[in-house]
Amino acid sequence: MSPKKPQEMKPSTAAAKLDVYLPATPPEFQAGPVTRDELAELQRNPPQWLVDLRRDGPHPRTVVAGRLRVSISGLARGGVTDPLTTAQIDALIADPPEWLVRERATFEEVRREERRLRARETDRRAEAAKRAED
Repeated sequence: MSPKKPQEMKPSTAAAKLDVYLPATPPEFQAGPVTRDELAELQRNPPQWLVDLRRDGPHPRTVVAGRLRVSISGLARGGVTDPLTTAQIDALIADPPEWLVRERATFEEVRREERRLRARETDRRAEAAKRAED
């Protein structure tokens, strides 16, 4: 019986799991597949390039959106299509443009509605379970 081949992923998948912007990673990271063990090791003991990239950027849209507390669609509506550095994100937070204020309000409203719907569904299921017991 031959040994199992380690599971591999594309560099883009590994970069997404590490929350880093793939084109900013070193060429050797981008060059070939990353095994699950290699990914786990990068998460456990990040090399200096990964520490620097996570701290300074450029950051992928998911990270930019999270740090600005808006959706990825909100970024696009605000005209942010390129990755941003930490300094650029901090500048937007310090002096938010009107689109950012508007998108944050929209994002918070959507999250509030999602929480309301989850609570309503939980209550509905509890009522159904109570009726099933009776």
